[in-house]
Amino acid sequence: MRVIVITPPAPVVTWEEADQHLRLDGDDEQREMVERLIAAATQHIDGPDGWLGRALGLQTLEARMCGFCDLIRLSYQPIVDVVSVHYLDGTGQPVLVDPDTYELFGRDLGCAWGKSWPTPGAYRGHAETVRIRYRAGYAVDPDADPIVSNVPEPIKQAILLMVGDMYRFTETASDMNVAPTSIPMSTTVENLLSPFRVYA
Repeated sequence: MRVIVITPPAPVVTWEEADQHLRLDGDDEQREMVERLIAAATQHIDGPDGWLGRALGLQTLEARMCGFCDLIRLSYQPIVDVVSVHYLDGTGQPVLVDPDTYELFGRDLGCAWGKSWPTPGAYRGHAETVRIRYRAGYAVDPDADPIVSNVPEPIKQAILLMVGDMYRFTETASDMNVAPTSIPMSTTVENLLSPFRVYA
């Protein structure tokens, strides 16, 4: 199963929070750079490509797979709700599955009582015949409208610490063997994030 981001989340740490953490006294000249650092730190740990293996801010994801199975475990919890389920018919056309066909059981998507999954067509040249679009991320009340994000404070503090490290040290130390796409995390950051990490 492959999962892609359809709608990315809003920043889970604001400029105002980073401004206070870095003690910049509202220096607007620093704002653009700090917001880029917030985005980099957040992307490093959030969503399908993130270190945590979970969704932080509210985002829309799409799981793509070759067919249906009894229970489909959706990745990157916490799962808020299922937006839609499609499959491709024999001609490659998307077909919407009736929402009464399925139910969400925590992070598992399964058939409702007395229902069964449809059979996707054997559409040649396309292995990902099933598409499940869903929303994930921390929320105060998943049933509210609109949904208000509620990222745990340890995660927000870890992001602020990462932003602070990148703000103060604009280069990685030359004697560190660090991949160009990675962001070094301090022991404190790892300790704050580790309880939330999902191991596949």
